[in-house]
Amino acid sequence: MEIEKNKAIIESILFSAGRVVEVKELMAILELSNEDIDMIVQNMKSEYEQEGRGLEIIKVNTGYQMCTKKEYYDYIYPIFDNRAKPTLSNAALETLSIIAYNPKITRAEIEQIRGVNSDGTIYKLLEYNLIEEAGKLDAPGRPTLYKTTNEFLKLFGISNLDELPELPKYRLDENEQIVIDDIVKKDEVIENQDQEEQ
Repeated sequence: MEIEKNKAIIESILFSAGRVVEVKELMAILELSNEDIDMIVQNMKSEYEQEGRGLEIIKVNTGYQMCTKKEYYDYIYPIFDNRAKPTLSNAALETLSIIAYNPKITRAEIEQIRGVNSDGTIYKLLEYNLIEEAGKLDAPGRPTLYKTTNEFLKLFGISNLDELPELPKYRLDENEQIVIDDIVKKDEVIENQDQEEQ
């Protein structure tokens, strides 16, 4: 019976908060261990799934948030906002991926990787709350460092940055151009075949 009460308390907290609630906050309120909280939430997630509810509980870094299921977005969106759905340009996605794979990166480093000015793109990502300032670099001028936010994790449906897909392995050729290993391997296979045929 105690577990049902704890489920009801967690459900009430997550519903009322409207934000990511850290596990340590739930531990303090319920006086339960991290493992107990995780077990209860996993149980709740299973129940929601089995009952086909319109809500789900997602894990975001070290916390949980109650939200509506993605498949109902088109039904919910018109109720709250009649503006056009926000879209990210290729430049914004490129900048966002650089920041996601390089947490605590400066604007200058982003621009060095992209090869173009990124002021406007960074401003737009800050406005969308997909990135945030992560302090200042201990260097001349003390440039601002950037990292992704929990909103970024929620938007892309991942719990933490460890779930990002692995980047392909690469090397630089004699012209300082990036060569991806998979392409290198394919080229080597073709060369070997050509040599065998001769």
